[in-house]
Amino acid sequence: MKRVIYTLMALCLTGCQGQAANGKATERIGHEAQMPATASPATQTEEAQFPFPEMPSTLRTPEARKDYLLRNYWTCFDFTNQALLDNRDMAEQGFVNFIALLSDGQTANELTSVAMKALCEAMVSHPAALEKIGKLSKDYLYNPNSPLYNEALYAHYLRALKSCTATPTAERQRADYLIRLIERNRPGEAATDFTYYNKEGKRMTLAQTPVRGERMMLLFYDPECDECHELLTRMATDARLSEAVRQGKLTVLAIYTEGDEEVWRAALPTMPAGWLVGTDRSVVKEKALYDLKAMPCLYLLDKQKRVLVKDGEYEGVMNYEL
Repeated sequence: MKRVIYTLMALCLTGCQGQAANGKATERIGHEAQMPATASPATQTEEAQFPFPEMPSTLRTPEARKDYLLRNYWTCFDFTNQALLDNRDMAEQGFVNFIALLSDGQTANELTSVAMKALCEAMVSHPAALEKIGKLSKDYLYNPNSPLYNEALYAHYLRALKSCTATPTAERQRADYLIRLIERNRPGEAATDFTYYNKEGKRMTLAQTPVRGERMMLLFYDPECDECHELLTRMATDARLSEAVRQGKLTVLAIYTEGDEEVWRAALPTMPAGWLVGTDRSVVKEKALYDLKAMPCLYLLDKQKRVLVKDGEYEGVMNYEL
C-alpha cells in the first residue's frame, strides 16, 4: 500500500498563450513523460502531445488559468479516435496530468466536480472511451498501490459518471455501488459492525469486542495472500507492536475474510500471541461492509470503534498516536 506524492509543473501556471514552456509532468505508472505547454486541437498521434485547450490571453493569474484549463481540459481531445485512446502519451498521460492538477490540494470541490462532469459528458457516449477512462480512473485513483491513489477524487469521477444521462444503466449502477462502498467507514465515522467467529467457534461482533487500551488495529487478511503473509511476518516481528499489545495499550483484531475454514485454522498457529483472531465466514465481502479492494487491509479504530485510519499503511498506523 505504497502511496507516493508526485508534483506537476502545470502549464496553466507558466508562460503565456502561444509560448512554449515545457515542464516536467506527473509520470504515468512506470513511465516518464513531458507535459507540453502549447495548445492545439490537432489529433496527430505521431506528435505524442496532448491537445490542450487554447488559453485566452486575457487570463493572467495562475488561478484563472487553472480554472479555465480544468473546465476545458478535454475540449480538443477526440474520444472517437481509437489511435488517440491507445496512445499512452495522449490519453493516459493526459489523464494523469489532469488528475494530478485536481489532486494538488488547492482545487475546490466545486471545480473538481465541474471538471469531472465535463470529462464524463465528453466521453460517455463512446464505448471505447468509456472503457478506457473507466480503467484509467480505477487504476490510478482506486488502486492503493498507485502513486496517485485518491478515493475522494475517484468518488468525484463516479458521481459525475452517474449523473450523465448518456451513461449506460450498468455503468450507473456500478458507480452507485462503488460510491456507497467508498463512503463507508470513513475517518471519524463509526466502523461498520460485523459478525465473526473466534478460534473456539464463538460468535462475536465487532461491537462486542472489548478494546484494551485506547486503540484497536483491525486487520483483514488471507494467509494465502503473499502481501498478507509479508505484512503478518512484519507485524509478528515488530517489537514495538508486541510490547503495545502485551502492555494492553493496543488491541489487534485479525479477521480472515475468504471463507475457507480449513485454510484459516491451518494458519492459526502462526498468528502472534495476544491477538484476537477470527473468521467472518465471508460476510464482510459478500455484504460489502468494508472496501476490501486490496489485501491486506488495515484500519485503526479508537476505543468507541470510530475509524481513525482507513485502509492505511502499517507504518502510518503504527506512527499514529497510540
